[in-house]
Amino acid sequence: ILVSSSFVIHLGDAAIKKNDVQGMRKWYIITAIMGAIFLLGQVIEYMSLGYGLTTNVFANCFYLMTGFHGLHVFVGLLLILGVVWRSRRPGHYSATKHTGIEMAEIYWHFVDIIWIILFTLLYILTRF
Repeated sequence: ILVSSSFVIHLGDAAIKKNDVQGMRKWYIITAIMGAIFLLGQVIEYMSLGYGLTTNVFANCFYLMTGFHGLHVFVGLLLILGVVWRSRRPGHYSATKHTGIEMAEIYWHFVDIIWIILFTLLYILTRF
């Protein structure tokens, strides 16, 4: 869901470049919902794993890396919601004035890339 949300947030960036503030708001809200669902999934996973921070070194590293990533996702959600909130003011964002929107998008892509790396390290490579 997090990887898909990168495509969705990009639709918001494309909308503002066409001066479509409402479209940007729509795509950013959908992205925020997807991010919240991702975090909820992480919490559900933590509760169902059956081991804790002190179980072994892998568990400790797993919780540390995914927890730190989750914190960054939460910060990204705050940035996205901040953009949506600020966009309520007419003229705050436009096709020529959208730096805050682009910064939120870049940060979200960063969080997504880190997730792809973590997923590969923690979920795929540990199977071998």
